Amino acid sequence: MSQPARHTPIRSTIKGVREAIPLLGGYIPVSLSFGLVATQAGFSTWEAAVISALIYAGASQFLFVGMVAAGSPLWLVVAMTLLINVRHVVYGPNLASWLPPSRHWPWLMHGLTDQVFALALTRLPQLSAPERFSWFMGASLLAWGVWIVGTVVGATAGETLTTRWPLLGEVMPFALPALFLTMVAPRFTDKRWALAMGSTILSALLFTLYGWSNVAIPLAAACGALCFYIVKFQAGGRTL
Repeated sequence: MSQPARHTPIRSTIKGVREAIPLLGGYIPVSLSFGLVATQAGFSTWEAAVISALIYAGASQFLFVGMVAAGSPLWLVVAMTLLINVRHVVYGPNLASWLPPSRHWPWLMHGLTDQVFALALTRLPQLSAPERFSWFMGASLLAWGVWIVGTVVGATAGETLTTRWPLLGEVMPFALPALFLTMVAPRFTDKRWALAMGSTILSALLFTLYGWSNVAIPLAAACGALCFYIVKFQAGGRTL
């Protein structure tokens, strides 16, 4: 009878890298797009790479580049970037119960993105406690490294790529929403999650239709979260 494989940090790190590979389907086209947008806004390739390495926040990077290019005051650029990333205040506490104590977490949390959070929230409870730190390090470092490399490629060759393959320019903006959709879709098998996400989608549509498009996403997210925590399902039906 074969013995189960013993945990090692390297083995867990490789597992994290392997399981994060599907995330790259969204990271690569969006990082390419950001590199192209940054150079078109007047940033150099290395400046775009530094933004991706230090800010590393997807939509916030596009906002940052656009506001700086438009000449917005620095305090407003910083405030808006932080405002978009305030969702991480929710991410941290949700993962905290699954993370072993370590003095390295403050540094490693730089790699916590929406997609890494969604993957970690699903996988960490399934891993043994000694595996979790190494697994998270592997998953987050892969995503971070690919994001930076994609930015550099987009900054140096993005215009050439989109000129040669025009369809690529049409596909890149949809890559990130598609990635979110594939992560969210499995949750619809659960009644409570399906109701919460359905109310979020419906709220976003209604807010947008009534001219509240600027605040549609945060308000819809609040409606969905409220619905999730208020409505509970039991075997005999729904309870409030």
